[in-house]
Amino acid sequence: MNQRSADPYRDLDVIDARAPRVNQATIGLLAVLAFVTGWWPLLAILALQLFVGLTFGRRYCLPCLAYFELIQPRFGEGPIEDARPPRFANMVGLVVLGAASVAHAVGLEVLGWSLGLLVAVLALLAATTGFCVGCEIYRLIAKMRGIYGHRLDRVDLAEIGVDEAGDVIVVFTHPLCSDCHTLERRLASEGRRFVSVDVTERRDLARKYGIAVVPTAVTVAAGVVTARIAG
Repeated sequence: MNQRSADPYRDLDVIDARAPRVNQATIGLLAVLAFVTGWWPLLAILALQLFVGLTFGRRYCLPCLAYFELIQPRFGEGPIEDARPPRFANMVGLVVLGAASVAHAVGLEVLGWSLGLLVAVLALLAATTGFCVGCEIYRLIAKMRGIYGHRLDRVDLAEIGVDEAGDVIVVFTHPLCSDCHTLERRLASEGRRFVSVDVTERRDLARKYGIAVVPTAVTVAAGVVTARIAG
């Protein structure tokens, strides 16, 4: 078995980026199959599977289990990313598939198939291109909360052990996050002054500043956030 940097069943803050794409491909193809065959209960089964996986964890998400137990050991681990955006996307999928199932159950077939095909199109788009609409909605909401909630208007540099002389980039990271490491390497190669805050060790700061995705990076001058670089 190829060495994993993140345990899929314990390191729940992050996820192999390929796993959600396998899940999305499965949902998209089965939703199309439901439409082609006209058997709408398959949409309800997909909604139930999403509910079980979201409620009880990745061991109960059948496409995720297939990826982690069959595909990942054979082909290796993909990039590690924040698990919250794809989880939110699954929640959106659950709601829409649930609504489609209810629509079919009460006789609104056109609405039911419209919602089912919407899920199919967006899921297959994410699986084939990596562009996840639900994930982007999550990031947009997180960014709006961060801006309008004023959670990142100021950062107390003293509490993370940095003097306030000059500008410094504060990067909120997770030790298993591939994008975090890429950003840190880029900043280092550019010779920029930065400090990394591991959200697993400083959960108090993650809560205080409302860090909804990693990496989140901001430029701070005299305690005031002057620019957002990532997140």
